[in-house]
Amino acid sequence: MAVTPVLLVLRALGLGDLLTAVPALRGLRRHFPQHRLVLAAPHPLGHLLPLLPEVDELHHTPSLREFSWPGRAPDVAVNLHGTGPQSVAALCGTRARRVLTHQHPAFPALAGPAWRCDQHEVQRWCRMLEHHGIAADPADLALPRPPEELEPGAVVVHPGASHGARRWPVERFAAVARRLAADGNRVVVTGSAAEEPLAQRVAELGGLAPDAVLAGATGLRQLAGLVAGAKLVVCGDTGVAHLATAYRTPSVVLFGPVAPAQWGPPADGRHIALWHGRRGDTFAAEPDAGLLALSAGRVIEAAEELLVATG
Repeated sequence: MAVTPVLLVLRALGLGDLLTAVPALRGLRRHFPQHRLVLAAPHPLGHLLPLLPEVDELHHTPSLREFSWPGRAPDVAVNLHGTGPQSVAALCGTRARRVLTHQHPAFPALAGPAWRCDQHEVQRWCRMLEHHGIAADPADLALPRPPEELEPGAVVVHPGASHGARRWPVERFAAVARRLAADGNRVVVTGSAAEEPLAQRVAELGGLAPDAVLAGATGLRQLAGLVAGAKLVVCGDTGVAHLATAYRTPSVVLFGPVAPAQWGPPADGRHIALWHGRRGDTFAAEPDAGLLALSAGRVIEAAEELLVATG
């Protein structure tokens, strides 16, 4: 019996990281149609696999440090994880017949393009694959709509982010929520279970009803359905922003330490990326100074502009 060759892709990161890699995953799927595409990523992202038919299987990998490959050697291993030697070493350790990655001085035998810090994250991985002879379209970001759509037509306010540097103050999110609700919109506040107190605070300060808080009540697929049917998303530089891009849902995205040129939505008229123009430490615990320079009034102005333009 013929054994199906394995195409192992390492991207042991978060929601936004996965969504920015969708064009690369699709390019790999087209180039290796007979392979079993296994994505090494955290277990919660597996809930999105029904929306990503390009991926055949999730190999639970909470982080790069916890990556291991117990099975037979993959035919091809692809580094969509990062620039450091650790990710390259991890894939070389699988004994894959071929490793696709960026070049790194610690691995002179592996060909690849040079890492560019100024590149958009979507383009980065498409360019890397193109160097290896694999076509990938950076514009191929759309996801199929999930069958579940919660609160269709709502405005989604998402105050959370993985690091404090990217968390805009709760009082400002509340001011935005209050104004958009006063404009006649159904406003809901999303987040993880751990972010439920943050969402509750936004709702309380924004004068929203208790049922406006959906934080902790939606899994990733339900969140995708919520964003897919939303009228508008207001959030920081986080995974929900990339869901808005995937569903062409209008969004106002607040950037602080990282420039939208690296992680922002496409300039297609459906999204407004607000940035003060200064870079900082994306892993810092406190809100970035550039993020704090964005006023609630500016965000409200952008949100109302989009609602008029896309409504």
